[in-house]
This record gives sequence, structure tokens and C-alpha cells, in this order.
Amino acid sequence: MTMGLFSKIKEMFKSSEDEEEIIEEEVQEDDEVSEEEPEGIVEEETEAEETSEEEVEEEPEVEEKTEEKPEPVIEEVVEEKPVEKKKVKKEKKKEDKKKDIKIYEKGLSKSREGFVSKLANLTNKYKKVTDEYFEELEEILIMADIGVNTVMDFIDRLRDRVRKEHLDDPSELKEIIVDELFIIYVNDEILTNKINFNEEDISVILFVGVNGVGKTTTIAKIANKLKSEGKKVMMVAGDTFRAGAIEQLHEWADRAGVEFYGKEENTDPSSVLYDGIEKAKEIGCDVVLVDTAGRLQNKVNLMNELEKMNNVVSKLVEGGCSETLLVIDAGTGQNGINQAKAFKEITNITGIVLTKMDGTAKGGIVLAIKEEVGIPVKFIGLGERMEDLVSFDIEKYIYGLFKDMM
Repeated sequence: MTMGLFSKIKEMFKSSEDEEEIIEEEVQEDDEVSEEEPEGIVEEETEAEETSEEEVEEEPEVEEKTEEKPEPVIEEVVEEKPVEKKKVKKEKKKEDKKKDIKIYEKGLSKSREGFVSKLANLTNKYKKVTDEYFEELEEILIMADIGVNTVMDFIDRLRDRVRKEHLDDPSELKEIIVDELFIIYVNDEILTNKINFNEEDISVILFVGVNGVGKTTTIAKIANKLKSEGKKVMMVAGDTFRAGAIEQLHEWADRAGVEFYGKEENTDPSSVLYDGIEKAKEIGCDVVLVDTAGRLQNKVNLMNELEKMNNVVSKLVEGGCSETLLVIDAGTGQNGINQAKAFKEITNITGIVLTKMDGTAKGGIVLAIKEEVGIPVKFIGLGERMEDLVSFDIEKYIYGLFKDMM
């Protein structure tokens, strides 16, 4: 059987891990060599010093000193070669990739231990692929929050492959299962996890989502990420109705080391946003991150409020909002998917941020959201630290989730 998609992904990431191990071994060997001092070097140096002293004594003294005008010192400006710059960039990219892989591995450990161990047990339980095997597989996938509709389509595709390729050994299906889950997410589309920045004007990003999903901390983590990339960022407190929301966002802005703008509670959110953008432009900010209210139970009011905020941005910024990101708690499962569907009806959602992924053993929500809502996941929260919110990468996700299965 030819190498599947997962084998290629695993080989790609495994080679970077092996490379890291080799580098560490080489460093250890170099340290051992440097600890051994070669004999006789000290004695030779002292002899050379004595000889040079004798030579200095034999030289005749010069009585007349001719003053020479000091020549102007011309400092050579050594320009960094483009090749060296590319090399440094490439090395940094490799280091960032290794760092991200480790974050994915650690953050998806609960899902890997729960979901993947069940798949492994299923393979060991059956000697042949039967209807009972498919039924149990279906149940495992639904329990992993992949979503009923997605699972039904997936099982149909898998049955079709089993029939066409004449497969009857469950162990042969392990990689096919992973490949098909990957294909479901990608679906022949060009996926992007990058933020759309406004090239002509200041970039404004709205964050929507129900209360308690980690919206405030997500804004702070993205602010920290953008700041590390050299951008000047302002956080605007647009959720003026929830008690303590303004102070909480202000505190996180201070932690992230970025600008903050807010007013008193119960102030009109659109007026806060208007003044916040004006202030951000005045002090030369590149990006404005806006917190919004999360009262999904009152759809009409929330829809009107978000529409009004979008109109404010369109008046002040050429091209309007750069992004509207929906924040969802990964542990809420099907309820999170329902939230995505509801918010999609209210406003134009451009991407999803999945938080608290490290706290759930059900890693399938990523696939379900993409399949059922059609919105790409742009960020994924894999821990509590600032750096644990990373850009979503389907290959790293698949590797982190299934690396122990093969």
C-alpha cells in the first residue's frame, strides 16, 4: 500500500524531532572535547614570550621621533549578505515549527489518550472488518465530538474504500481513518489560518462569543502575539454591559504590554469603539482588537449592536473590519457548534478561535465545525500560557492527535 497522507505528515515532523536529537548529541560531544586541555601548549607560549622579550632588548633605541599625521580611519560598513539573512530566517522558522509541534503534542495529550486509545482498542478487538466494527467506530467518532452528520459521511466514505480496495484487516484501516478525517477538513479548499490585515489603513478585529469561553484572555494572547511581531496594538473594551468586563480587559492589556481604551459600564459600545479607533489612529497603532458583548440569548439586540459597530468601523476605516473572530470553548462540543451556527446568522464570521483544547479529551470538534459551519479555525488554545494560543495548522493538529496510533 502506498504511503498515506498521515505517514507523510508523521515522517515530516518526526524528521525534525530526530534532527533536534542529533544536534543535542553533537553539542554534548563538542563540550566533552573542549574539556580536555592539550598538553604542552602553556610551556610553548611562555618560551615564545621569553624570545620576544630578548628580541625587543636587542633593538637600538630611536632618539628622534618623527611625528606622523594620523591617517583618517575609515570604518567599513559590512552589509549582511542576503544569503545570511535567508539562512537566519530559515533557522528561526525551523525553531518556531519545532516549538509549535511540542505545544500541539502537549495540548492534545488528553484527546490523544481518550479518543485514539479507543480506536487502538477497536483495532485489537476485531480480526476482520465487519458491520459491528463500523458501528463501534461510528460511536467512538460521535463521542469524540466530530458531529453526527460528519460521522455519517465519513463512515460511508470508509465503507466505500474498504469495498473498492478489498480491505478486511482492521489494522489496515488505521491510516485510512486518519487520512479520511484529514480530507474531510481540507475538502479540496485552499485554507488559510492567517489574519487578514488592512494594507491601506488600521486593522480592526472584532471578537464575538458567549460569556465564559475565554474571549478576554484570547484577545490578550493575540495582542501579545501581534506585539511580538512588531505591531503596535490597542485593546478596546466593547463589552460595556457585563460587570467587571472593562477592568478585566484593562488588566490583560497591561499584562500583554499593549494599549487599552475603555469607558464606564453601560456606555454605548459603538461610541466606545468610535473613540477607541480615533485614539488608536492618533497614537499610531497598527491593530485594534475589540471585545464585544456575548448575550446570544437576545439575538435581535446583539445583531443590531454588532451591525452598528461594523458601521462605525466602515466610517472610520477604509475597507471596514479586517476580521470577525468567533471564540468557542472546545469542551462544549455540539453546543459550541450550535453557537457557531447562531453567530453566523447574526454577523459575518471570518474565522474561529478554539479555546481550552488542552482540557478536553474530545478532539474532534475542529473537524465538526469546519464540516457543519464551513468556517476555518484560525487559532487554537492548547494551554494557559500566552504562547499556548497558536495559529491552527491541520497537519500539526493531525500529527499531535494521532502520533501514537501508528
